[in-house]
Amino acid sequence: MRSHDNHRQVKRRRVFYIPGYDPIHPRRYRELYRTESAAQAAISGYEITLSPRTGDGPYGWHVRSVQDGTAVEAEFQVLVWSDIVRDSMSNSIAATYGQLIRTAWVYISTGVLWRLMKLRKGPVIAAIYPVAMLLIQLGVAVGAALGIWALLSSILGWVACLPATALGYAVLRWFRKIDNHLFAYYLMHDYAHSAACRGRTPLALQQRLCEFASLVDAALKDDVDEVLVVGHSSGAHLGVAVLAELIRSALPDRDGPTLSFLSLGQVVPMVSFLPDATDLRADLQFLSQQEGVTWVDVSAPGDGCAFALCDPVSVTGVRTDAKKWPLVLSAAFTQTLSPERWRQLRWRFFRLHFQYLCAFDRVGAYDYFRVTAGPLTLGARFGGRAPSKSRIDTPVSKYRSVVG
Repeated sequence: MRSHDNHRQVKRRRVFYIPGYDPIHPRRYRELYRTESAAQAAISGYEITLSPRTGDGPYGWHVRSVQDGTAVEAEFQVLVWSDIVRDSMSNSIAATYGQLIRTAWVYISTGVLWRLMKLRKGPVIAAIYPVAMLLIQLGVAVGAALGIWALLSSILGWVACLPATALGYAVLRWFRKIDNHLFAYYLMHDYAHSAACRGRTPLALQQRLCEFASLVDAALKDDVDEVLVVGHSSGAHLGVAVLAELIRSALPDRDGPTLSFLSLGQVVPMVSFLPDATDLRADLQFLSQQEGVTWVDVSAPGDGCAFALCDPVSVTGVRTDAKKWPLVLSAAFTQTLSPERWRQLRWRFFRLHFQYLCAFDRVGAYDYFRVTAGPLTLGARFGGRAPSKSRIDTPVSKYRSVVG
């Protein structure tokens, strides 16, 4: 691995994309890249085309782009953990309400919720939303059941509990059916997955992360100029774990490809603040000190689902004097999206959470398709920039070291 090289030009790149908590097929990300890269290329005046990826390994695609007069080839692979996500999602209504109770207890009893509230309000509201929505749904179902009971009990006696119970259950089933619009069950499963082990990485996921590290390690032995790992949302803290595992186990090759890490819309504190997240806190501290990697963290205050401009290392309380990363940058949606586009997207919270992977009609310094398919390494593209001057360096976690 090369240390972060601010002058090296890229003609060949390997990109590994780690999705967030998402149960669907990775072709979604290929189609998103295809449509949004074409839109950005039309706006920014460069060329970019996609073709199927050949060979073994995880699902992916091939990109060819001509930017600033330089032709660049990029091979994308999606590091899939959607099967683990699906396994963590209960189809049972009762089990989901059980998750609600356990997850709320973990975050409240450990004080994590209060520490999170000292950061960005948006992601805390997003965390509270599924709890509130599921309780509202339960209230509506109980209310409907009591209404039927009141109407029929004088006629049917105790037998009225049967249609009352059936109606209440039918109301809950209906809410579950339309969750693709409400996202209450989906978000509840997401937060429950993080809280289930109080911050420890489940064994199945830990084994998958080791596989990811092996894939990235193999790419670093390939004839490419840069190996770029991209972690979006929950994929950001998984990327931290993958790279920490890789760097600990592999001797740096300074003549090899440049190793770079781009975290987007991160929600790291939701996990790193949990009491048993000792490994993640250790990985954050370790990665933040490494010379052999460039780590850039991009977020935006307009993304209500991310801890925008909150340095995940510093706010977790594991910063040391040797800290070098991440470089925290703002995608500044209100500036990089036109007023018309911002009005269209402003209240589409989940769509905005994916904006980092999409086209900007008033693109600024951050352009996902220049980062992933352009002629500069991540370090070269953002070299010389300073982190945003905000409260990102204020540790609000009770953890002052990596010792849990």
